Amino acid sequence: MAVHGGQQGRYFEDFVVGDIYRHPLGRTISEADNTWFTLLTMNTHPAHFDAHYASKTPFEKVLVNSGLTIAMLLGQSVSDISQRAVANLAMNNIQLTHPVYVGDTLYGESICTGKRESKSRPYAGLVNVHTRALNAEGDECLSFDRTVLIYKRDQAEAIDSFPAAKNGPLSLDDDGGAR
Repeated sequence: MAVHGGQQGRYFEDFVVGDIYRHPLGRTISEADNTWFTLLTMNTHPAHFDAHYASKTPFEKVLVNSGLTIAMLLGQSVSDISQRAVANLAMNNIQLTHPVYVGDTLYGESICTGKRESKSRPYAGLVNVHTRALNAEGDECLSFDRTVLIYKRDQAEAIDSFPAAKNGPLSLDDDGGAR
């Protein structure tokens, strides 16, 4: 019998330059998501929350706040790219290439564009990726480049945060029930 941890992303050694990671979860952006994020971040541009105003713009309807779009794509990529990160080091070349509207569903994918061991942190390495968001019609809406400092496999166990149960590990009794 083996104990398996939940999906925790990739270690530095798992990245291969040229590999593509299709992030597993798409996300439909609701009006509440957009309004909440816009007001939370104090973005007062009415194109993000005033349908009457937005109807008079070239887009003719409410636009999703680009900060939300960026944050959502970054979040979609975590399980594949930065779940094992020490830190995000850089985010560059952000391109907003297609408008995003309330009701759009975004999907993300990344390609590993480079990697190297860290000179100053021997327990980790730097991974470079290019990430993009596609809407359900296949239009690229957003892209960016990111550099992430990722733990090496043998070092990550040192920070394992899952607590040891005071009453012992899970096991099966003779009848197959958990105890």
